[in-house]
Amino acid sequence: MMRKNLAYILLLVFLISSCKGKVKEDLSVPGSEMEQGELKVSDQAMGEIIQNISSPIEMAALVKELGVPFSSRYLSNLDNIDTHASSFRMAYTLGILGADLGYLNVYDKTGSSINYLSSISKISDGLKINQFFDFSTMKRLASSSSNLDSLMFLSVHSFNQMDDHLRLTDRSNLSALMITGVWVEGMYLVTQVAKEKPDQSLADYIGEQKIILNDILILLKNYQRDEQFAALIADLEQIKTEFDKVKISYEMGEPKAVEQDGMLMIVQQESSVVDISPAVLGKIIEITARVRNKQLMV
Repeated sequence: MMRKNLAYILLLVFLISSCKGKVKEDLSVPGSEMEQGELKVSDQAMGEIIQNISSPIEMAALVKELGVPFSSRYLSNLDNIDTHASSFRMAYTLGILGADLGYLNVYDKTGSSINYLSSISKISDGLKINQFFDFSTMKRLASSSSNLDSLMFLSVHSFNQMDDHLRLTDRSNLSALMITGVWVEGMYLVTQVAKEKPDQSLADYIGEQKIILNDILILLKNYQRDEQFAALIADLEQIKTEFDKVKISYEMGEPKAVEQDGMLMIVQQESSVVDISPAVLGKIIEITARVRNKQLMV
């Protein structure tokens, strides 16, 4: 399973660092505690969940490597974006746009990305985190594909600051929504491609998202007393029902010697084996599209 850092989750710009197939610790919260109301989500728990979510750029890169051409049909329609909606809706939408922007930039569609940057700027202003988003500079950088590295760096820094600020101001619920928006939109992208161009690597990748969805649901259920969270959880549970039919096992590989900080380290290699039937994959594709499109219109 690919491991990520926080900045990689939000927006296009996340470098891919990590190891494959590491077994995750149990992040579940006792049901009795969950029912008492909102618990403060620890940085460790949030970080563990974030590290396991695939970045938009990883999903888009996987699709591009298969030779699948760019298609605007996979993107959310900016005409449906309400920059004056509730904080719940804006935070979720911010994650959606981050995933879309990642897809655009992997395919060097920097011109189109300006419109998405503009919407992200307006939404972050509505959430009162726009002080961390330098839209004028990002717009200038996005005007040329030669500036993509600089755009990535600035975006990572900006979104990392946004997330830190939300948590420092006791708005971790909004961080959870951004993460969810990224995941749902990214899943929509990769499942639509799998529908149009079946590929075993895509099927395995989709199957591995079973673990990620379980983590996201643990996080969201901390806020389930809110009706909007409850509705979102109910939608995601529909996808989980199909993911429960996916089996994931792990195989140990040969240890590998690596140098780290001038010292010889032995790293145990692991790989995941995903068992997902065509029928289950088809249902996941179908339900993911339904949930994604419904959430875009809420």
